[in-house]
Amino acid sequence: QVQVVESGGDLVQPGGSLRLSCVVSASRFRVYAMNWHRQAPGKQRGLVAGITTHGYPEYADFGRGRFAISRDSGENTGHLQMNDLKPGDTAVYCCHAEGKIGDAMVDCWGQGTQVTVSS
Repeated sequence: QVQVVESGGDLVQPGGSLRLSCVVSASRFRVYAMNWHRQAPGKQRGLVAGITTHGYPEYADFGRGRFAISRDSGENTGHLQMNDLKPGDTAVYCCHAEGKIGDAMVDCWGQGTQVTVSS
């Protein structure tokens, strides 16, 4: 069984920073890609950033230059560093892990962590 657990969400003032973490727990699960998505009230969930096993990051336009995604080498752990946060970044941030258990492709979502940007 694969478990994805996010942490690090908090209430922060505009201009502040947060570092979100994602831990993927499962025996024999090889994570190929780790992505962060977010969903604000009344809006559709959308991609924030993603990173592959080879370490190539991609970002949504709103996060480029402010957000940085990373993965711990050899570990099923990833992070999303968010700087210069704006009220529009308020949302539930979810981690999505894609990989394999044996020959089977597997993807799994976490429950999410709340980020609130407000003065």
